[in-house]
Amino acid sequence: MTAPAAGPAPLPASLARLLADDYRRESALTIKVLRAYPAEQAELRPHEHSNSAHQLLWTFVIENALIEGAVRHGLREQTGWGEMPPRWDDTLRLYEEGVARVTTLLDAFDDADMARSVSFFTGPKQRGEFSLFDFARYMLKDSIHHRGQMSVYLRLAGAKVPSIYGPSHDEPWR
Repeated sequence: MTAPAAGPAPLPASLARLLADDYRRESALTIKVLRAYPAEQAELRPHEHSNSAHQLLWTFVIENALIEGAVRHGLREQTGWGEMPPRWDDTLRLYEEGVARVTTLLDAFDDADMARSVSFFTGPKQRGEFSLFDFARYMLKDSIHHRGQMSVYLRLAGAKVPSIYGPSHDEPWR
């Protein structure tokens, strides 16, 4: 008897599982990119109007905090984010800890939880309602966008760019 042909992974049974799986996978790729960044170049900014690499890392921390706040209390109790740590490594540790917390929270949710309402900004001084699924997915997509920015910062810093969705010059697959 021969082994069955390899095929695509089965689709998750629910939106909650889909989101948790996507978050886990994308966050692991983001950590890979962030760990590749040289901490001694944390203040690099490609343009005077750009955030520094460290400020960009802090954005990832805030996005995790927003997802966590949405899951815990619908963001209705939003507070300040505190101060960005002065060291790259400390900020990276906060991001990784946030990933662990959000992953645990999302793993415990089901589709009914994903339908809960979350209030968030829709424009200047305007708020609107989103499902928790849509809000968390929005934050995840924004994080993916910023990860793309960080991959450019890596190149500008003279660091190696790891593969993300496919091979890179520095991490070929062949």
